[in-house]
Amino acid sequence: MPLAESKVIWMDGELVPWHEAKVHVLTHSLHYGLGVFEGIRAYETKTGPAVFRLTPHIERLFNSAKIFMLDIPFGVDELIQATKDTVRENGLNSCYIRPIVYLGYGEMGLNPLPCSVAVSIACWEWGAYLGDEGIKNGIRLKISSWQRHDVNSMPPAAKGTGMYINSSMAKVEAIKAGYDEAVLLSPQGFVSECTGDNLFIVKNGRIITPPVTAGALEGITQDAVRTIARDHGIEYVEANIVRSDLYTADEAFLSGTAAEVVPVRSVDDRDLGDPGPVTRQIQDTFFKAVKGELEQYQEWNEHVS
Repeated sequence: MPLAESKVIWMDGELVPWHEAKVHVLTHSLHYGLGVFEGIRAYETKTGPAVFRLTPHIERLFNSAKIFMLDIPFGVDELIQATKDTVRENGLNSCYIRPIVYLGYGEMGLNPLPCSVAVSIACWEWGAYLGDEGIKNGIRLKISSWQRHDVNSMPPAAKGTGMYINSSMAKVEAIKAGYDEAVLLSPQGFVSECTGDNLFIVKNGRIITPPVTAGALEGITQDAVRTIARDHGIEYVEANIVRSDLYTADEAFLSGTAAEVVPVRSVDDRDLGDPGPVTRQIQDTFFKAVKGELEQYQEWNEHVS
């Protein structure tokens, strides 16, 4: 899906016209994949555009950078304000937001420490990542032949740019096989996550999601699902699950900034059926919350102005 171009992109403290936001071909991160990023969404509310859980996203960006020893030349508050400025200057009521931290031009060895660190923030209109049909009726999953990173190989706790080659290979494999999304297993055989989404099953009314020790990224939308579930009196646990648990689940769904909350219809052609009541309850509450319709979740909505 081609990008819906916006007006400006924030680059190291300046708002630059979209088509002038460029980097050199010898940018270090282009060659070695060392960078970190976030995916964030802003939603239209009755009181103007609001960014969903902006502060936790930016804090996670800094944590990712710390893991890779990238020294971001701005503070958390500065990037929070820069994100709001970028959304406002582009005149977008709702959008997807991509902050990225990368190593710039000037060094080309594998040692990244001498490299300059750059930061950019872009935003654009982007609808349902897995499609409106997926949001409504659910998607088809395939267990990937590609494994999720081992925790001592590539740190899954960080959203590193180059690490997503793993996700891209799994995604392509699933799409070419006729599925919507892939499920990655840990080297130990436990369900980890999908290519860019946290995964949940529902069994006997209880929500179960893989722990970070299985290689799952600690999701910010996942945390919102946890809160919503507990507010509805639904038991929520983190526990290792295996592929057969997916096949025999009463319900399953995904969450992520791009994906939002998406039901699962089948896994490896094992039918789970129409979205179930727990999935629908979580999904309905989530979409009301991000649009500012529920008072108890107002703190999640960080308004642009």
